Order: sequence, then C-alpha cells, then structure tokens
Amino acid sequence: MVVPLVVGIDGSAASLEAVEWAADEAVRHEVPLHLVHAAVTDHETPDLVAVASERAGKSAPTVRLSSEVVHEDAASALVGEGRNAFALVLGSRGLGDLAGLLLGSVSLAVAAHADCPVVVVRGGLEHRNGRLGSVVVGVEDGQGSGTAVDFALREAHVRRCRLVAVHAWSIPVGNPGPPGFSGYALQAMGRPPAQVLADALCSPAERYQDVPVSSEVVEGPARRALLEAASGADLLVVGARRRHGHVGLQLGLVNHAVLHHAPCPIAVVPQV
Repeated sequence: MVVPLVVGIDGSAASLEAVEWAADEAVRHEVPLHLVHAAVTDHETPDLVAVASERAGKSAPTVRLSSEVVHEDAASALVGEGRNAFALVLGSRGLGDLAGLLLGSVSLAVAAHADCPVVVVRGGLEHRNGRLGSVVVGVEDGQGSGTAVDFALREAHVRRCRLVAVHAWSIPVGNPGPPGFSGYALQAMGRPPAQVLADALCSPAERYQDVPVSSEVVEGPARRALLEAASGADLLVVGARRRHGHVGLQLGLVNHAVLHHAPCPIAVVPQV
C-alpha cells in the first residue's frame, strides 16, 4: 500500500493554502492525499472538511483524496499520522494562533517531533506555485544532511528543476589561527567547505542524474545564507538530527530561524 501525503486542516487560510500545495505535491509524487482535522467537538467539522476537500480537488483534480477527523490535540494527532506518511504538510499559522506570530505553535511542535518529513507552507503565491525553478537544500558538515539531500534531489527531480546546495561556514569564535591565514584557509585546515558539499552530493546525485545541481559555499551565518538562497526558490529543505536519549528532533537555532522566516515552503527532514 502506498503511504499518503498527510495535510493538517483547521479551516484557517494558511491551512487551505497548505491543502492546495499538498494536492499538487501528491500528484507530483503519485501518492494519495489524506486530510486530517483534529477536533475537540463535531461542531461544523463536516463543513470544514468539505471546504478543504473541494479546495484540493480544484487544485489537483486527479489527486486521490481521503479525509479523517480525530478527537485529539492537533500536534499529537499529526505526529501520530506521520508514523505512516510520505510527509506531513501544515500551514504556517492556525486559527488559534495569536496575530503577528510568524509560525504557529502546532506547526513548530510537529516539525520538532514527527518521524517523517514535515513541510510548513510559507510564502506568497509566487513561491507556492512551483514556478521559480529551484529547490534549495542546506548542507552541514557531518552526517546530518544525508536524508535532507536525498529528499531535496527527489523534489527537484519530480519538479524538473535545479537543486541549489548551500553550505555556510565561519571561523570558530576565539580561534583566530596563525597570522596571515585567510578565513577559508583556516577552514581548510579541517575539511574544506567545498569538500563538505561534494561529499554530501556525490552518492545521492548519482541516482538523480537528470537534476542540474549547483553548489554555494558561503562564509557567514547559515540562517542568513539559507534565507537568501530561498528568496528565489520553490522549496527550502533542511535536515534535523535525532536527540540522543530524547523523543523528537534537534531543530537548533538555524532551523528555528528558517521555519519562522523562510520566504517559501520549508521541509524539515529527519536524519535516518
């Protein structure tokens, strides 16, 4: 059985935007779309589900659609659904969130605890309609980005667009290094930034040879580099490491920043 793409709905404008994005995404990947609404009572629930279903059908008439109402808090319900999902898709804010919030509490909680990729649909229509022609993935040193790179390449493949892999680096605070060394030379004394990118892309790119890939090495904060790269992207992808001895993911400061400020949909992909 093909696992579905799951989208959380609550009747908010942001969740309906997420439904539209998810419907298109389900068609791209040829998977079913499953709408989930977490409700305390049954009041007006049928209308809410009907509106979301109609929105999905208009966006992607060929999508295989199902829906479900669960009586549980939204974050717990969606995390549970994510244990058997292709991915979870959420709006950036819900009905219960305070005005002015950049990211809703449910979206943040689900992104921090789900076992599958979580996409928070952000940005204006130009970033949500998949016409800008690029997917951006953040690559960090070590093993934390492998699953994110795979996910990003697959997204670029089904969208028939290019992948931009971004690695940001900076000199550690309190380590000025030998006199006369440039910042890049200091970094290269460990593992050269360009090598970090090459190593991360080597194996996954062989499986998606049709995807044009460009690499960007940026000196400076990772959050700034990713947000700048995402300004012209259809999707931003970041990885998240498992926390040893704890339930959930280590989102870290960079992931928190891009979840709150990304100008386009952002996918948080757990490390496998």
